[in-house]
Amino acid sequence: MRRVLIIGPCGSGKSTLARELAPRMGLPLVHMDQLGWQAGWVETEKAELHARLAEVVAQDEWLIEGNYGSTLAPRLARADTVIYLDFPIRLCLWRLAKRIVSHRGRSRPDMPEGCPERFDAAFFWYVMNWNSGPGPRTEAKLAGYSGTLIRLRTPDALAQWRRANSLD
Repeated sequence: MRRVLIIGPCGSGKSTLARELAPRMGLPLVHMDQLGWQAGWVETEKAELHARLAEVVAQDEWLIEGNYGSTLAPRLARADTVIYLDFPIRLCLWRLAKRIVSHRGRSRPDMPEGCPERFDAAFFWYVMNWNSGPGPRTEAKLAGYSGTLIRLRTPDALAQWRRANSLD
């Protein structure tokens, strides 16, 4: 595992897992949210996002966490491993609510400075509809992936995988 993607619904724990795994695996960590947002919750222009991402994926080693469906194809083309935290949406929503409370008004470590955590109804709606929109689109993009796909459906399955790979 030298070029690793961590994907899954928002609130599944992608960023937390990435922060823990990257140093253990000796891989540089890239958060898609740090590429995709600028201070003040300003979205990075698509062309700039794709250019910044192209520089990252051209490297020999990396761990990239985040979804950003429009950028998944070039990441999949170079990734040797995808870790898909395919957790239940109810759990993800619960975790999002906890995250909002615990980080409210402050930028999370996986976000650029100037993007304080806040409640966003549209974002919750996006997550609530993961299984009828973003999830199926992600599955369609994964259908042609030829590397190693590690699909973990529960936190217990993740813990078991980590133990089995000496990553806990």
